[in-house]
Amino acid sequence: MQSTNVTASFCATVVDEWCRLGVRHAVVAPGSRSTPMVVALASAPEITLHVFHDERSAAFAALGISTVTRLATLLLCTSGTAAANFYPAIIEASHNEVPLLVMTADRPPELQGVGAAQTIDQRNLYGNVVRLFLDAGVPDDDDTNTWRRTARRALGATQAERAGPVHLNLPFREPLLDAATPLVVSRDETTSLNRPKVSALGTNVLSQLATRLNGRRGVIVAGARGAEQRVVAALAAHLRWPILADPLGGSRTNSPYAIRHADAWLRDTSVARNFTPEVILRLGTLPASKVVNGWLRESGADIVAVSASPFLIDPDRRVALHVVGDPATICADIMRVTAPVDSGWGERWQRAESAARQIVAQTLDDEAVLSEPGVARTLVAALPANANLVVSSSMPIRDVEWYAGACEHLVMHSNRGVNGIDGVVSTAVGIAAASRAPTGLLIGDIAFMHDINGLLGIAERSVDLRVVVVDNRGGGIFSFLPQRATLGRDTFERLFGTPHRADLVGLAAAHGVATQVATTSRQLHDAVQLAGPRVTVVKTNREENVVQHDVVHQAVIAAVNATL
Repeated sequence: MQSTNVTASFCATVVDEWCRLGVRHAVVAPGSRSTPMVVALASAPEITLHVFHDERSAAFAALGISTVTRLATLLLCTSGTAAANFYPAIIEASHNEVPLLVMTADRPPELQGVGAAQTIDQRNLYGNVVRLFLDAGVPDDDDTNTWRRTARRALGATQAERAGPVHLNLPFREPLLDAATPLVVSRDETTSLNRPKVSALGTNVLSQLATRLNGRRGVIVAGARGAEQRVVAALAAHLRWPILADPLGGSRTNSPYAIRHADAWLRDTSVARNFTPEVILRLGTLPASKVVNGWLRESGADIVAVSASPFLIDPDRRVALHVVGDPATICADIMRVTAPVDSGWGERWQRAESAARQIVAQTLDDEAVLSEPGVARTLVAALPANANLVVSSSMPIRDVEWYAGACEHLVMHSNRGVNGIDGVVSTAVGIAAASRAPTGLLIGDIAFMHDINGLLGIAERSVDLRVVVVDNRGGGIFSFLPQRATLGRDTFERLFGTPHRADLVGLAAAHGVATQVATTSRQLHDAVQLAGPRVTVVKTNREENVVQHDVVHQAVIAAVNATL
């Protein structure tokens, strides 16, 4: 049975349940078939509603919001191809383990398979990328006792043992706009979600950790979704091990144990040979550096991976032991069952890092003509304390990893689940909107143009987003790959260099955003000090950029070699 206001009542009830369970943000891409849910969301005082013009931008903004809150953001669109545009962000949320509750409005069963407009088969649209697919069915008065249960099941699956996206399909019949009856109260009034419990490590696992780590020369790789900075610092001091400090891991500090520039000297085989560990302790995800990851793979060391997620990141199939649990608790257990290594091991790394820091600072600080490494270094230093920094994939994340100084004053973010360059602007907008904190974005020109729609309506969102675009007229990372030397210049440019003539300053200005061009470190530093939304463009040359990177690397290698 279906009364005329049953759809409105269903939507109001499930939204009320989500609010009761802590949901506070919803992102909507406008459309007709989703009207009942949009109205319910807009009517909930607990919900901050974010409206985006297109679905892909909306989805990445929701991803950014959930990245900050670590709670599921509600994401809603109408039926048809609108839902397909959510897919890239859903893939990223799945691989980066970000909770997201995706709602797709749909046509009812009688309009399926008969050529009805804006109608596709949305069942299992996202395949196995989502943690759970639920079709709520057309709201019916006979099923009111299941509504809150459906809401809890969908939300709970986003934050289960491995967080991620859930797809809730919502077929609605007309009328789409009606007043809701009093909210349906469930007999099962649970007050919270069932979250995964943290289990203590068993004696067998502790014994294996002690055997593999105790008294050996090791390295801590501190990646995203690992342990907090203070926990990693205490562990490093206890073991006297260096920390390979991925910026996303939060351990990139001024501590002598924090190794910020190893990528440069590990490129040299003869120098790298002096730093070969016996064991590697990986906390969280892998760094972006291909050099560091290759060195970890070829070192021959035992690799122990620690993560809160049961999913093991091990593309080289080299991990000998995977310990799943709360990283902070596991680090404390490791300190309890291990003794430090001889001091000479850590001191060797510290001498090398000190020499590398001096070279990088001398080369890149206060540049009269900004290089791409200098842009990354200047931006990190210029952002205020407790600001966010969103870093795009390709060269920006690598330049921050290789050349930036201490990042402990910032909250770092990057879509490194599948390392794509799509949706980066919108992700940053979502992060800025959810955190209400100053937010920097370092992005290349191709990624910026790829998601320029993220700037639509940004002035009305009241976000402090400070975008720095490196404009090298193409895909800069490809200039570092074998394709550049193997293919002819014209072929390479057409297929990989992807040159463009877009006016990025004009593009940003067309969206009502304050824009400027910076050519020196001082100009960029001063621009980043100004509250956003604003866009600063730094123009560079791709061929010169390759040379500039090599100059820094060779200088670091020579300086480190002199310490041995």
